[in-house]
Amino acid sequence: MSANRYLERGVSSKKEDVHNAIKNIDKGLFKNSFCKVIPDILSNDNSYCNIMHADGAGTKSALAYLYWKETNDISVWRGIAQDALIMNIDDLIAVGVTNNFVMSSTIGRNKHLIPGEVISEIIEGNNDIISLLNENGIKISSSGGETADVGDITKTILVDSTIVAREKRNKIIECNIRPGNVIVGLSSFGKSSYENKYNSGIGSNGLTSARHDVLSSYYKEHFPETFSKETKDKFIYCGSKRLTDKTESELNIGESLLSPTRTYAPVIKNILKDNKENISAIIHCTGGGQTKVLHFTESNRIIKDNLFETPEVFKIIKKESMCGYKEMYSVFNMGHRMEIYCDKEFADSIIEISENFNVAAKVIGRVEKSEKKELIIENGEEIIKF
Repeated sequence: MSANRYLERGVSSKKEDVHNAIKNIDKGLFKNSFCKVIPDILSNDNSYCNIMHADGAGTKSALAYLYWKETNDISVWRGIAQDALIMNIDDLIAVGVTNNFVMSSTIGRNKHLIPGEVISEIIEGNNDIISLLNENGIKISSSGGETADVGDITKTILVDSTIVAREKRNKIIECNIRPGNVIVGLSSFGKSSYENKYNSGIGSNGLTSARHDVLSSYYKEHFPETFSKETKDKFIYCGSKRLTDKTESELNIGESLLSPTRTYAPVIKNILKDNKENISAIIHCTGGGQTKVLHFTESNRIIKDNLFETPEVFKIIKKESMCGYKEMYSVFNMGHRMEIYCDKEFADSIIEISENFNVAAKVIGRVEKSEKKELIIENGEEIIKF
């Protein structure tokens, strides 16, 4: 899976065009925060700020469509609702906002293919994850949303959400990564204390390539509504697997690729209680995978040389796509989706809090002084430089 192979499918892991388009846009109150933070226009209080974020499940929805059609398991759509919500929540916790969220859901569907029963499952899925977050001290309320029937422009369905929060300015975390910091990684896989089943760790990034590189031509022949006709034929469903094929874990291929995106909100909320002042940055490894941090540092060498063992789902994707590690680390989280940058003496307490939630954590790397920004990943097989 070369970079060109990824782009041939009409997607970009690093969103270069988007970053270029917004490079001159005002950065908000904090010039290097993970999300844009603006003045508190909701109540005009200078001690507070507002944060809004929009994201969604992306092309994972197309994968859910395939799984539902093949297995008749309509409950798969509940996980898609979680993906759409958590991709927002976990971006906001990276700036230190861990409570009192308001969400709105936006669904665009082709009504000819997506019946009301699917919409009901997505709504119930939203209720499920909101209840889970509330039970873990993360207050979130739904303000409703919009379901649009847009069959002329959406082949199957898109599931997105928007989150807004109000927070004190002195609680916001601005990225200030510096030499001497260590990097604590929080695992994306396993079964946390607040999850009801094993999570493969896949998250919601890179699913266009994962879907086409892993799944077989059976899906090209039977479900042409799940890919763009502009994509070259050789890049469409060119793997060897069916969704119901077994893996070495308790999950089949479809379940592995569709594991709902894990939220770190309960963990980060507890970490920030006593460690906020000790944290240099929190990086949510979404678009760009393990290279995400490069957007938030200017002159540091980031070394990641003690990563978690690569979860099975990423090994499957790598084998089926025959791509190199450099591309894999540029697209997928590869085992941890949240990074906390701090001084070494604070790492143990952060790790202990995470492990109390049964979310594995460890020091996965460090920061060194450099005249330019660079990222080095060592995984025991290769040294990859970015």
